[in-house]
Amino acid sequence: MSAGTELHALGVADAARALRERRCSAVELTQHLLARAAAHAGLGAFLAVNEAAALAQARAADARLARGDAGPLAGVPVAHKDIFVTDFATSGLPSTAGSRMLAGYRSPFDATVVARLGDGEPGRGAGAGMVTLGKLNCDEFAMGSANENSAFGPARNPWDASRVPGGSSGGSAAAVAARLVPAATGTDTGGSIRQPAGFSGVTGIKPTYGVCSRYGMIAFASSLDQAGVLARSAEDCALVLSAMSGFDERDATSAQRPPQDFHAQMLQPREGAGAGRPLAGLRLGLPREFFPAALAADVHGALRAALAELEKLGATLVDVSLPRTELAIPVYYLIAPAEASSNLSRFDGVRYGHRAADPADLLDLYKRSRSEGFGAEVQRRIMIGTYVLSHGYYDAYYLQAQKLRRMIADDFQGCFRDCDVIAGPVAPSVAWKIGEQADDPVKAYLADIFTLPASLAGLPGMSVPAGFGAHGMPVGLQLIGNYFDEATLLQTAHALQQATDFHARVPAGF
Repeated sequence: MSAGTELHALGVADAARALRERRCSAVELTQHLLARAAAHAGLGAFLAVNEAAALAQARAADARLARGDAGPLAGVPVAHKDIFVTDFATSGLPSTAGSRMLAGYRSPFDATVVARLGDGEPGRGAGAGMVTLGKLNCDEFAMGSANENSAFGPARNPWDASRVPGGSSGGSAAAVAARLVPAATGTDTGGSIRQPAGFSGVTGIKPTYGVCSRYGMIAFASSLDQAGVLARSAEDCALVLSAMSGFDERDATSAQRPPQDFHAQMLQPREGAGAGRPLAGLRLGLPREFFPAALAADVHGALRAALAELEKLGATLVDVSLPRTELAIPVYYLIAPAEASSNLSRFDGVRYGHRAADPADLLDLYKRSRSEGFGAEVQRRIMIGTYVLSHGYYDAYYLQAQKLRRMIADDFQGCFRDCDVIAGPVAPSVAWKIGEQADDPVKAYLADIFTLPASLAGLPGMSVPAGFGAHGMPVGLQLIGNYFDEATLLQTAHALQQATDFHARVPAGF
């Protein structure tokens, strides 16, 4: 490495170049980051690390690099949100979904996303050869907006350890922001990649529903859950997303599309682009509903400055409307709990998960196993979901929510007739203090208002660092694209990051 360059300062693209040019080895990089993760264990980002397994992967990557048959990401470290199962026999890592219900669970296989980024699977092709450092903290079963619902304690925001990193992929966001790992996987059901990325000052992308396989992802809401990436830059996100996406016959919701090179697409010049104007011709839609009076002034100011920068880069701002934005909250909090109620019914003390000791009878086994294994937020959502699916209420609640979901998706298509990308805030405020909303879950639900609509519509969305607000906390700019148009989102984010340095700033002490 060049003098003064710390290994943890390398993002995905930089680390890949350093490994190919033999400026460092995968073992050296892995050892450095493992030591760094241990030194910053108080951040609560990692739930599990297996040093021996990670170093074995790193040695294998170095061997492939030496032979010259390694892929572009071979040897680059990554960590996985603990909602993706990992083969315990090879990784030594349990899969818990942040829940006591699955404490110590040892999966016999890798999730497709994990396999594609790692060593691949027999008969299904080689993986990217990235090195798995460990499993990352998350809200229990991905239900939360602050990473406070984890059964194993909260993750903390590296910019201010008294504040939340966002959720549910809070451990992923905190680990990337603190330079413990160059990239991490996450899942986004209602904003769980974009919101923690925004709160923690990193870049996060949720692709179109179906772009990444859900096989091996512990389910929350099956029609909404989608895997994605949190990293330091749009370029880093594009590289990792290219490796983990693609059709998977084991996932019935997987989109039957050929593999995409999102990195190459991101770097493709736009038609009419010129020097200093890489976004010439791009129409950036600003929904009036995304800029209400209640939007915090510090967030609004940072966003307006970022939008002005995008205008300098050639984008044109267009006023659009998403009239059913406020309805996204009740729609989501009917549909997602209903699906959670169904998905989590398997954890009954008999077939899967935690089993209560010495039950008096079968009913006692069910009741105590579920009450001991599930946390308060998960129990709350299961009860809501069971209620809205029950006889007499299905038509009044669940069916009506599904109709409104279709209307919300139609609203987006109306916008995309007038613009190419929709822009707005990720959240109404910067990250709040840990425990500040513990007694008011509805307040936390309301903070999802800007991320929920795109999830309900199945659209791709990004959070891009856009400056800083109150208390020196990061502000994220949300970009939403049309179906399977991740390339335009990444182009837009990349152009902004070539003109600004918000994504490169590091929290004090890290």
